[in-house]
Amino acid sequence: MANETESVWDYPRPPRLERSTELVRVVHRGIVVAESRATYRVLETSHPPVYYIPLGDVAHVFASARRSSFCEWKGQACYFTLDVSAAIATLDPRAVSVDCAWSYPAPTGAFGAIADHLAFYASRVDECTVDGERVIPQAGDFYGGWITSRIKGPFKGLPGTSGW
Repeated sequence: MANETESVWDYPRPPRLERSTELVRVVHRGIVVAESRATYRVLETSHPPVYYIPLGDVAHVFASARRSSFCEWKGQACYFTLDVSAAIATLDPRAVSVDCAWSYPAPTGAFGAIADHLAFYASRVDECTVDGERVIPQAGDFYGGWITSRIKGPFKGLPGTSGW
């Protein structure tokens, strides 16, 4: 999979859930907060993939946030705030990242497998990588897709693309 080029315009709508064995890693303030080869990718027309990491592969540095949202395909999402200040022993305000991850505790239909998984906004942590390649966050900070060199757009998320 790592050498294949993918166009987001070949992804389906409704989205597809697919297993991935790529090494997915999330780092914030020098702390690895998630690392897994047992993730799921959600692939949807016009969006870069969103990676869902099993909770067992996520460090316990999260608190539930007040934010929630609804996806017509996956159901009700809840959000989490990351706080690595204890792990880095500093009062650095950047150690806290509000609403940087989300989950579907009771996903609907074909997305049941992502219960007990977290997805991360690459723009709200210091670094996300897929098989060692640093990802580029999907523009707009709403959808949370991860762009690598093998993922081709154009991508939804920039101003003026909400009607795509």
